[in-house]
Amino acid sequence: MRSPKARRGVASVAILLSAGLTLAACGGDDSSEATGKTNTAGGTSPGEGKAECEQLTGFGDLTGKEVNVYTSILPPEQQAHEDSYKLFTECTGAKVNYEGSAEFEAQLVVRVRSGNPPDIAYVPQPGLLNTLVTDTGKVVAPPDAVAKNVDDFFGEDWKSYGTVDGTFYAAPLGANVKSFVWYSPQTFKDNGWEIPKTWDEMIALSDKIVQEGKMKPWCAGIGSGEATGWPATDWLEDVVLRAAGPDVYDQWVNHEIPFNDPKIVDSLDKVGAILKNDDYVNGGLGDVKSIATTTFQDAGLPILKDECAMHRQASFYAANWPEGTKVAEDGDVFAFYLPPMSEEFGNPVLGGGEFVAAFNDEPATQALQVYLSSDVWANEKAKATPAGGWVSANKGLEVDNLASPIDRLSAETLQDPDAVFRFDGSDQMPGAVGAGSFWKEMTAWITGQSTQDTLDGIESSWPSS
Repeated sequence: MRSPKARRGVASVAILLSAGLTLAACGGDDSSEATGKTNTAGGTSPGEGKAECEQLTGFGDLTGKEVNVYTSILPPEQQAHEDSYKLFTECTGAKVNYEGSAEFEAQLVVRVRSGNPPDIAYVPQPGLLNTLVTDTGKVVAPPDAVAKNVDDFFGEDWKSYGTVDGTFYAAPLGANVKSFVWYSPQTFKDNGWEIPKTWDEMIALSDKIVQEGKMKPWCAGIGSGEATGWPATDWLEDVVLRAAGPDVYDQWVNHEIPFNDPKIVDSLDKVGAILKNDDYVNGGLGDVKSIATTTFQDAGLPILKDECAMHRQASFYAANWPEGTKVAEDGDVFAFYLPPMSEEFGNPVLGGGEFVAAFNDEPATQALQVYLSSDVWANEKAKATPAGGWVSANKGLEVDNLASPIDRLSAETLQDPDAVFRFDGSDQMPGAVGAGSFWKEMTAWITGQSTQDTLDGIESSWPSS
């Protein structure tokens, strides 16, 4: 699961790249060509005859081999990842060396450029994967077994984010869901409020809460230090998916339509109907402008005091409730899926995740790629995370293996056959926009700037090349 802090790290490297520190392409290197070839060390695999090792035995005996994994995932989450590799070692004999770094995004680029890449990196952003493939030529396509696992266990949306210029490079790993609304189950029960299933029902509920006068329907906060504004970008992305649809969302993210296209204007106005509505916000925190100065960590806490009823934020917000808060359907707080606006666009899900990129095709590296893309690993990782806080879009993941109710809800949301997943838009845009003007202009919008001026300002900041 990516933390907001890690997300800012992704943004910082994107800004560097967009500022002109573009990686030099390595001429004459065909390592990024997809071959689908599976390499083997020969000999008899230690996992021979074990059902859980079936996909790995073809790599032979990898005893004594090591695979170096480089990632931004740090303690306390690191231990669960290391524990999830135990079965891999039992099946293959190979050892996994885990290296986490708070400077991952910047240092990965440096290491690849200098000829010292890891064997495998967990890349948290499709844009960064694209950069590594197109500007270095050093990312190696996986064997066919990885592509087959992704076809079997993930949706086409997920596979597309690991694909660059028509070639599949990186299987999905973990995921998070952003399309959630947090609430108090007891408060809803006490007031006879039903969880809304459509956007219109959610607005009708908001109006009912206003009429009853006990609390404000919504609380929100977009404060995040130098990254202030990013929660508001998530709001807009979620609404574009629902109001304009995934095709328009893709065009917008890729700047195939302008940032201030009328459909985006309409979507931001729909966000404003909630966030800039004095009757709706900002329960327990202040007026509309208080959204800009309230940190995203504090923004949902008034729910516990019955000062507001709902707070839209990602699954990772579960970590921000005070110690002792029960996060469950019958607990102090829980979440429901941010409802769709139209049956036409299915059930849009905004989220994020990591992708497994390799920089060589050694048998041990390929074997780990196959393992990490499988349903076997997804369930091993779930069982290795007893405190919760991790989920995957892998459809072979058994929901009951997930420790926390919010993780189970996330998995069910991702596995919904009607789910239409899209990766966080700002994380795919040029750094000057996605981690710059988009954050800044959305903050100005909350504090009074018009929708048109906001989107015009972001559009004018889009790099010309």
